[in-house]
Amino acid sequence: MAVTIKDVAKLAKVAPSTVSRVIANNPRISQRTKERVREAMEQLGYYPNYNARSLVNQSTKTLGIIIPSSARIAFQNPFFPEVIRGITTKAYVEKYGLYLSTGQTEEELLAEVKEMVQSRRVDGILLLYAKQDDKVMPYLIEEDFPFVLVGRPYDDQLKELVSFVNNDNVKAAKMVTEYILLLGHRKIGFIGGNLEYTVTIDHKEGYQRALANAGIPFREEYVVYYDEVEEGGQEAVIELMSLEEPPTALIVADDLMALGVLRMLDEMDVSVPEEMSIISFNNAMISELSSPSLTTVDIHIFDLGFQATECLIEKMKDPERPPAQIIIPHKLIKRQTCRRLLKS
Repeated sequence: MAVTIKDVAKLAKVAPSTVSRVIANNPRISQRTKERVREAMEQLGYYPNYNARSLVNQSTKTLGIIIPSSARIAFQNPFFPEVIRGITTKAYVEKYGLYLSTGQTEEELLAEVKEMVQSRRVDGILLLYAKQDDKVMPYLIEEDFPFVLVGRPYDDQLKELVSFVNNDNVKAAKMVTEYILLLGHRKIGFIGGNLEYTVTIDHKEGYQRALANAGIPFREEYVVYYDEVEEGGQEAVIELMSLEEPPTALIVADDLMALGVLRMLDEMDVSVPEEMSIISFNNAMISELSSPSLTTVDIHIFDLGFQATECLIEKMKDPERPPAQIIIPHKLIKRQTCRRLLKS
């Protein structure tokens, strides 16, 4: 027979209404009483019926997670599982479930988001990408539905309207370019991800700023864009190494692409770092396990997900809360794929 609130109340020696308030984490209930009720719940094996509670509270205790429309590409990249790990860690503490988008095209994704919002399937949404001409973000703003963006709004005017958690990707890319310049390199290639995404735009801006500050002419042929998967890195290297004057160093959008770069250079008998220096972004586990291990930028992916979830829950608790802009710090991780350019 199923355990009821009355059973918990009897064991804890409180009223059933007090048990309900403890489940709802009512601040008026003392910590001592909460602990006694929770001990009784654990002892009896009682689990609250959140579906029933949602009908009363108009809350599903569920957060939506929106990933880029091509899930096949997204889940090849270690960034997304790691940011979702950060999300799940905070969501578990706050007793929220998660609903992951499954749309395979931009149209399907927008339709799915509309269904989430209109049916109140979720209480809030975590948007894990930012791109130009995206239709999801304007829809969420128009509906005044709580959401937090991991990334930055593609339009600066939206910064006053949107809560977001991001890295300073311009600063990070400028830093790695300056590091490569300090190693004596002047022919520096840039392998970016999809140019529609704001992270790629910011990386390119940081790269160009560092070159300009050093008086190094920007060379358009040294800049290429591919999907952020291993194959994208391989195709990018083929294009850059086919140039009459190929680069001696490469800045790569993320570690997975860099892994493809390493493998293709190995097939070409180009030695890393002796003949080519490589630096990438994210500091995913594969960056340390690759051979040679990748010099990369740790953008603290877990923290991006964790703090975005924390920000969203706070926003849902206080709808009048002004938009938050949270910048997660980055750190250069020096490993084995960069070295000083030897004078010829």
